[in-house]
Amino acid sequence: MPPQPPRPNAAARSRRSYDQYCAAARGLDAVGDRWTLLIVRELLAGPRRYTDLHADLPGVSTDVLASRLKDMEQQGLSTRRKLPPPASAYVYELTERGRALLPVLKALAAWGAPALAERRPTDAVRAHWFALPLLGSLAALGAEGVLEVRLDEGVFHVRAGASGEGYGEGEAPEEPDARVALDAATCAAVVRGELTLGEGVRDGGIELSGDGVLAKALRES
Repeated sequence: MPPQPPRPNAAARSRRSYDQYCAAARGLDAVGDRWTLLIVRELLAGPRRYTDLHADLPGVSTDVLASRLKDMEQQGLSTRRKLPPPASAYVYELTERGRALLPVLKALAAWGAPALAERRPTDAVRAHWFALPLLGSLAALGAEGVLEVRLDEGVFHVRAGASGEGYGEGEAPEEPDARVALDAATCAAVVRGELTLGEGVRDGGIELSGDGVLAKALRES
């Protein structure tokens, strides 16, 4: 049975609800506010401190971020906990219901990928923002395993397959099945579907290392 949402109080309903007995409307009651799904995108990569979230959500004000995080806790999408010493910092992390938004964000990223044409001068970029559409690319290949991705902007890893999927910032916590190094423009071409990882390897725009099944599937794509 999927995790059940908490019942919003009357004040929350009057402030945000569409007041429609519709599953889509109820979902938008919880995540339809600006920035909420992007906060979920960040927390899908793992627990984050408030300062980390603010740094990786350029353009959000501190007041709006704090408000959205509070709303997400009330909706049962995330929790806040204190790390043990010596860290003694608070982090935000997704609940089971919050993590269940991964397929929603994957679908949204797949739908939005064609819009990643020329990068605008005002566009910020973080390496792990490519994780969601890359998960879709791996799923289309039927590939399984952990892929570590290195861009000039940073490193992230994605995990795909029947045993579960997800992503995180930084190097993979375990030895990855394959590693790739490429630039953001090439990665954007991959997620738009204009270039496969295998074609990028053969053209010299992507460096691929690994000897396992995943690396072989990527070379042959």
